[in-house]
Amino acid sequence: MEYDIFQLQYALDTFYFLVCGALVMWMAAGFAMLEAGLVRSKNTVEILTKNVTLFAVACIMYMVVGYSIMYGGDIFLSTITGSGAVEGGEENATYAPSADFFFQVVFVATAMSIVSGAVAERMKLFAFLAFAVVMTGFIYPMEGSWTWGGNPVFGMYTLGDLGFLDFAGSGIVHMAGAAAALAGVILVGARKGKYGPNGEVNAIPGANLPLATLGTFILWLGWFGFNGGSVLATASVDSANAVAVVFMNTNLAAAGGCIGALIVAKLLFGKADLTMALNGCLAGLVAITAGPDTPSALQATIFGALGGLLVVFSITTLDKLKIDDPVGAISVHGVVGLLGLLLVPVTNDGASFSGQIIGALTIFGWVFVTSAIAFFVIKTVMGLRVSEEEEYEGVDVSECGMEAYPEFAGTK
Repeated sequence: MEYDIFQLQYALDTFYFLVCGALVMWMAAGFAMLEAGLVRSKNTVEILTKNVTLFAVACIMYMVVGYSIMYGGDIFLSTITGSGAVEGGEENATYAPSADFFFQVVFVATAMSIVSGAVAERMKLFAFLAFAVVMTGFIYPMEGSWTWGGNPVFGMYTLGDLGFLDFAGSGIVHMAGAAAALAGVILVGARKGKYGPNGEVNAIPGANLPLATLGTFILWLGWFGFNGGSVLATASVDSANAVAVVFMNTNLAAAGGCIGALIVAKLLFGKADLTMALNGCLAGLVAITAGPDTPSALQATIFGALGGLLVVFSITTLDKLKIDDPVGAISVHGVVGLLGLLLVPVTNDGASFSGQIIGALTIFGWVFVTSAIAFFVIKTVMGLRVSEEEEYEGVDVSECGMEAYPEFAGTK
């Protein structure tokens, strides 16, 4: 009887893990739609090509080397054969090791998706994909080995021992992706015409706000797998209750972020800015991701609202600093990712503010520096940016040889 119960628990937890992984994979569609909606129509095909290809690159690189770097030993082989140790070296886990690999690899792709939107409209396609190889095969797995992998940072200290906690990746995934994006944006430069000679900021509207809204809803849905799957189980009373709490708090944080951002946008601009509301939803989700398991429903809503408030000010501040991020990815995932880490100790006494700060500095410092080096090498070898003429005409034709909306020729 005990063996039969274990088999049932194993089957249910594995199935739950796989379904949550599929939801996170669906976030790739959300990023693709969001970014396609927020860039100009002449750059739509290229941004879609980036999103679908980076997902493929992430899957292959994490299989070849990334998973082994992050969790060590013979995990790569055991994932293929379906036997042996799984996440964190745990024996007797109640889910299949291959399910763990699948769940982890879609997180890697999420981190890389953050970069694509920030460098949109001016970075060469294959320069971006070359960076994706480095990011998903080495940069992300290394910082993941220090956090979820439990390894000492350069053999010196263990973040977990310092009181660092990140339940589903506000820092490990989102802030890491934003750190890489910031390095890329600095090295590739702003889009032509974004900033005037006297410091003025010129708006460059996205081509398809309905598509951007659809992308936001897809991401909102996928986030239930992102946070809910990080419970790692559901086939017991305790784990089922934990999953329900995480789902509830994830949803409420997104709602709080949307309302918070919309109110601030109305106060600052006098209008209900849809793009800020969309980014507010995502900011609320990022803010709760580091600790969705311990806040009350009200606390989760407030945490999300804080993320929504912060993201509006962050986006406008980065524009003043002439850091051109077409989709607001650095603000949503980076600035609010840091906020998410700092909110964890408010409701979880297993985390400390000092541990969260040290963890955040470790993640950001490693990813930003290594990404800057990688981008610089790529810039030296093959160049990062398309020509001024190609940027003016749109990178769809120069990079991909086709247009997203050919019946509307000549649209800019």
